[in-house]
Formats: sequence, C-alpha cells, structure tokens
Amino acid sequence: MKLALRPWLVLVHRWAGLTLAGFLALAGLTGALLVWYEELDAWASPHLLRAVPPTPQAPMLDPLDLRHKVQAQYPGAYAAVAPLHLTPGHAAMVRLFGLPGSAGQLQEPPNDQVFVNPYTGEVLGERKWGDITQGMKNLVPFIYRLHYSLALDKAGETLLGIVALLWTVDCFAGAWLTLPAPKRNRLSRHATPWLLRWRPSWQLRVGQGTYKLNFDLHRAGGLWTWAMLFVLAWSSVAFNLHQEVYDPLMSTLFDHQRDEQGQAKASRPNLAPALDWAAAREVGQQLMAEQAGLHGFSVMGETLMVHDPRRGPHGIWRYQVRSSRDIRDRWGSTQVIFDADTGELLHVWLPTGAAAGDTIRTWLTSLHMAALWGMPFRLLMTGIGVAVVLLSITGLVIWVRKRQAREAR
Repeated sequence: MKLALRPWLVLVHRWAGLTLAGFLALAGLTGALLVWYEELDAWASPHLLRAVPPTPQAPMLDPLDLRHKVQAQYPGAYAAVAPLHLTPGHAAMVRLFGLPGSAGQLQEPPNDQVFVNPYTGEVLGERKWGDITQGMKNLVPFIYRLHYSLALDKAGETLLGIVALLWTVDCFAGAWLTLPAPKRNRLSRHATPWLLRWRPSWQLRVGQGTYKLNFDLHRAGGLWTWAMLFVLAWSSVAFNLHQEVYDPLMSTLFDHQRDEQGQAKASRPNLAPALDWAAAREVGQQLMAEQAGLHGFSVMGETLMVHDPRRGPHGIWRYQVRSSRDIRDRWGSTQVIFDADTGELLHVWLPTGAAAGDTIRTWLTSLHMAALWGMPFRLLMTGIGVAVVLLSITGLVIWVRKRQAREAR
C-alpha cells in the first residue's frame, strides 16, 4: 500500500510545495516578527504607545473614565470597547466604531484606534489600524495584515485560509515521504530495525555536497519542526476558514459551547442602554463571580468591556477577564455576555475546561500566537517562523536541481 501511495504523495508534496512556497515564506517571515508585535509596535510608534507619568507615583485613571474622555472628543464615532487592564508606562487604546448616518449606513471613522495617556486622560494620537499610508505608526499593524490576509482583507483572508488547508494536507504528505520503504524480507534476522532505517531522515549529511545538505535541511528540518508546523497550519484554518472548514469539521468530532454570535441583530442600534458603562461593569463583575463559583475557577483580573448595540433586542454587554481557565500569558478571554438593558445573563464562554472543542481551539490559537510560557516559547516560535522560510527556500532549490537534472539527460 505504501509503495503504491508514495508516487502520488510525491506529486502532492511537490506541487503543493511549489504552490505554497511564496505564501509560506511571507507568512513565516511576518510571523517571526509578529511574535514581538507589542515591542515592535512600541518601537515604531513610541509617541502613541508610550505614556510617561507626570510624577513617579502618579496613579492611573479608571479605565472607564479614559473611555468617556475619548467618547467626548469623538462624538461622530462610538467608543464600543474599553480596556480594563492598564499597564504602567503604556498608553491605553480605545477602539472607535462607525455610527449610522441619516441614510442608515454606517459612517466609518477616519481612525479607529485612539491612544490615551492613562495618567492624565490626554489623547496621544490616533490611527486607522493597518493603513500603511499613514506611515510608520501603522508599520507593525500592516505586517499583521500581510500575515493573515495579504493586506487584501476578506479576499486575502480566504486565500490564505485555502493555503493553510493545503499546508495542513502537505504536512502529512511530507512526513510520510520521510518514512523508510518496507523491507522485502521482513523476517530476516539481519533486517535493520525500522526506526534505525528512519534515523537518517532526521540527520544532516555535512561535508557531502551542497545538494545533499540542502535536501537534508528540508527533510530533517521539516521533521524536527513538524508538530509546530501542523499546529500553525491547522490553527490558520481555524483563523481564516473557521465557518467554512474548521467549525463544521471540529464540531462533528468534539463538543463546543454555544456561540452567542448567533443572536439576531437588533432592528436599531441601542446606543443608550439602561445599563451604562459603570453599571454594566458592576453587573459583569457580579455575574462573573457567580460563574466562577458555579464552574470552579478564579478571576485574576479584568481585561476589557465591549458594548455591542446591534445584538439581541436591546444590545449586549461583554465583560471579559483573565481567569484560571485562561492559558495565555498576556490576555484573558473568559467572558460573560448579558442583556444591555436588563442585565440578564445570556452566555458564558470559558476558554478551557467547558467543552473539548473550545479547549483544543484555545490551545491551537494560543500556540500560534506564542502566547504561552513566556520568553522561551516566543524565541522558539521566532525560530519556527524562520524555519518555515527556510523550508520554502530549500524545497524550491530541490525542485530546481531535479528539473535541471531531468533536462540534462
């Protein structure tokens, strides 16, 4: 069976590799940089992301006060997201969203991110996330756009989702091709054990010519990094083709928590709910404490609040924290969603421990974003990104050399 399958897998690996090489090289290079997104963004735009306290012991303002100050300065947009976790020395970022115009169409604001000094409430600047025409302040967000959508928005996102799906398949095809062919005389006492015959696939032949070294870098490099390459490929499908491929497949294999995004949209956005931001925060804290007791987790800190005036009959509030159910180093996604007028609990979402499918996705996406295990894993994922670039290059070199050899016959 393996002998009949191998020639077919050779074709799959060859043409998939040639098709994907350019995309994967770009994804690997940008991904290696995005491991350090926050640091690079602060380096490129210190005037936006750095905040100096007026005095060494100056306290930071309440996050909702910062959000209110931004809203007052941008009456033509809606500050629907408020960060609840502030970092000393760093600006707070408030997201702006468009408001319906007289014709009912959303009027997108010219900039959708506003940066605020958390000590004084002073607006430090703004930007349209990912718009490289604004210059250096959008360099790192633009790299992010290249990474997940080729900076082509939905069309590019779908294209890279297809690339990720082909990459997932090619991960298995490439790994299979490294396996040794079965011995004809398996019962011979002198037959070399299978693992020993597979061992050369994991090694580099140094000093035996550049072609053999390039071939070994491609084969062994793919084997040593295979687990993370598969994680990157399949998690990319989860990011870019979640409705089309990932969710339908994974939902047949694993349980998932109910998706609150299925709620019907409100007929008109409710921009002035009965629960204002301060009251909603108190309700969120109370609901989260109740859920912590029911599900046996602890709350480590608030992360953000979101008001979506278009969901449900009255709009919804989303209150998000970092809890013991979160596995990421820097962010939390444990959340409760409740009615914006009544405070009725509508949905609870736990990143791990509630449903196997959600736990798997949390692990996949957290590994992809290098959001686990601190600096050592971030360094590892930087190396994995570089490895993706090198595997793409070495694969192309192998194909060119073999084609030249065929043409020389």
